[in-house]
Amino acid sequence: NNLAGLLSSQGLYDQAKSLYKRANFINESALGPEHPNVAPGLNNLAGLLEAQGLYEQAKPLYERSLEIRKKALGEDHPAVATALNNLAELLRAQGDYAGAKPLYERAIEIGEKTLGPNHPNLAIRLNNLAGLLEAQGLYTQAKPLYERAIEIDEKALGPDHPDLATALNNLAELLRAQVGC
Repeated sequence: NNLAGLLSSQGLYDQAKSLYKRANFINESALGPEHPNVAPGLNNLAGLLEAQGLYEQAKPLYERSLEIRKKALGEDHPAVATALNNLAELLRAQGDYAGAKPLYERAIEIGEKTLGPNHPNLAIRLNNLAGLLEAQGLYTQAKPLYERAIEIDEKALGPDHPDLATALNNLAELLRAQVGC
């Protein structure tokens, strides 16, 4: 799985895909198809497929990873929030904004409950929901989410962290879009 991730980051998608599939087969054979350690491998393969634009192949893997995590870890586990966020990102990429929004919202709700209101993972999810709203032209709804993500990143990560730079850039792009530049 780790080697597959490295190959994927180098753009060697076919080799990475083969290794992800092999790792998933081994995990499912050894642990069973519903074991929580199977979910990350499914998620990783789904992410690779998504990066290649193979959304229809990625979606059932994200959905299965989510269901395994819900059953094994409970509905309110941080890993469930991550799975919800990942599936929402895929739906957003497919243009299914209505499908993505409640998944982002649930991921944020879980994150606030389990990680606290100032966790960097929460900032990522707020940024993602804000981006979805911005893509729909819902600027006044997106802006406070970007601002909250910035506040969290500043407190949790410090003033020089790349995630903060991304959040600031996202807000700047929103403001630019609002004035029609």
